[in-house]
Amino acid sequence: MSPSPAPPGPADRDPGLQPERTRLAWRRTTLTGAVVAVLAVKSALHGRPSTAGMLAAALCAVLWLGCLALAHRRIHALAVPRPPVLAPRIATTAALCVIALAVCGAALVL
Repeated sequence: MSPSPAPPGPADRDPGLQPERTRLAWRRTTLTGAVVAVLAVKSALHGRPSTAGMLAAALCAVLWLGCLALAHRRIHALAVPRPPVLAPRIATTAALCVIALAVCGAALVL
């Protein structure tokens, strides 16, 4: 009986697949944020625009720009063969931006 093949080690891993999936996830996230920001502005301008609605729409736009900046930074970091690990501070900031963007968008819809 022949021995079973060894599981693939770190050297056998294709370094292009995981960073590519991560880049695509960042792009999907920023695209979703752009849709939320555009819909928030549309909702704020629909009917009689209120100050609170305009502030929420502006906040959505600023949050989307923050998410876009974080994503752009991470996408460029993933361009190297062995990308650095995402810092917890950046991951937390990105998650909070996405959550705040969703809350602002939901507040404008309700």
